[in-house]
Amino acid sequence: MATIIDGKAIAEHVRREVTQRAAAFAQRYGRPVGLVAVRVGSDPASEVYVRSKKKFAGEAGLMAEEHHLPEDISQAALLEHVAALNARPDVDAILVQLPLPRQIDPDAIINAVDAAKDVDGFHPVNAGLLATGRAGTRPCTPLGCLRLLDDAGVPLEGAHAVVVGRSNIVGKPVALMLLERNCTVTLAHSRTRNLAEVVRSADVVIAAVGRARMIPGAWIKPGAAVIDVGINRLPDGKLAGDVDFESASQVAGVITRVPGGVGPMTIAMLLANAVEMAERRAAS
Repeated sequence: MATIIDGKAIAEHVRREVTQRAAAFAQRYGRPVGLVAVRVGSDPASEVYVRSKKKFAGEAGLMAEEHHLPEDISQAALLEHVAALNARPDVDAILVQLPLPRQIDPDAIINAVDAAKDVDGFHPVNAGLLATGRAGTRPCTPLGCLRLLDDAGVPLEGAHAVVVGRSNIVGKPVALMLLERNCTVTLAHSRTRNLAEVVRSADVVIAAVGRARMIPGAWIKPGAAVIDVGINRLPDGKLAGDVDFESASQVAGVITRVPGGVGPMTIAMLLANAVEMAERRAAS
């Protein structure tokens, strides 16, 4: 039976670290770390996510603002709003909550955020810095995945890591971050031939494909570390990951649950990013 990695407990520990760093920043520079979340329209999930981010940011001692803009805002007006935030010296970190309404090109908005204030790590500049192995802001969910592996004591150097999923938000960046940690990385996806065999060869599995219980325990190498990024709502309303937890937990060495695994880490690492960006800006 696998050891379950407690994402809630580790996220709480990360938030305590953030609180200490944020307090030290405020004492040194005479102002709090500034984080602004921009939410457009009334998507219920976005409202919940932003509320959580604002709550935890405030508890950690950050200046946390939520800018709620109307559903029918034009792209030009949203770009102006982002430009104004870029210019504010008290704002260190900006996140624009996705999805955006149909009339807005999300790439245009992501590109408009100052790369030095891009707390999500989605800007092409930050993506390029990651791809070339240079310092920059890393995406929050991949950061959370690696922190979970580290806290669980999983040795990454030389390990074979299989990432199932190739999104720009999780799959691609976490593959690159595992490479930085000297893993041998296979980036697989739903169309990979012999996917079961590929996954079965992994010492570390990162599941981020977006299909409920797609990866059964029979695909997991005995003793492997399994990080399940997937969040899928089932017909009965319950949440399930991309991994079949019941069967996989009988085989894996360590494993995360859904919910309670990667999810809490995403917000915790976003706060850590915000403090790091503030420190970087203040020192430059």
